Amino acid sequence: MKIKVKIIVGLGNPDKEYEKTYHNAGFLAVDFFAENPPISNFQFSIFKLLKSDVYMNQSGNFVKTILNKYKINPEKLLIAQDDSDIEIGKYKLSFGRGSAGHKGIESIIKSLKTKNFWRLRIGIRKTTKGERPKAEDFVLKKISAFDYKKLESVFKEAKAIINNDDN
Repeated sequence: MKIKVKIIVGLGNPDKEYEKTYHNAGFLAVDFFAENPPISNFQFSIFKLLKSDVYMNQSGNFVKTILNKYKINPEKLLIAQDDSDIEIGKYKLSFGRGSAGHKGIESIIKSLKTKNFWRLRIGIRKTTKGERPKAEDFVLKKISAFDYKKLESVFKEAKAIINNDDN
């Protein structure tokens, strides 16, 4: 399956203290795509990679402003986000789904008044025997080198399914 998008927005928190944390997996995806473009003949004039400049829970207005600025419909938008319900090293691609409790996605759905956009849900949950730690206990921790390698493999896989829609 290939998806056709014109803009990818990575979600995260902008302050330095949040750099390279699990919660900023969306930012890391955008950084990876910028260094390893998902589209052949990559041109920023027709395809945009952006990181939100607001806190995760306030992402909606940022995304709405960007879509209006570039005159892009939500259906051509891909949000790269962390997902604490998915095991690290895995991802899900979804379209037109609810927020599943993700505050950044809730904000976007509310601002756009639609859930009809693509989401790259990047798994950040560590596997543990017996216990399931609460998301707030690990999302703001720095990503280990071992886990970053797992995230990179996710980014490589996701890159292969992203395509630009020239129409």
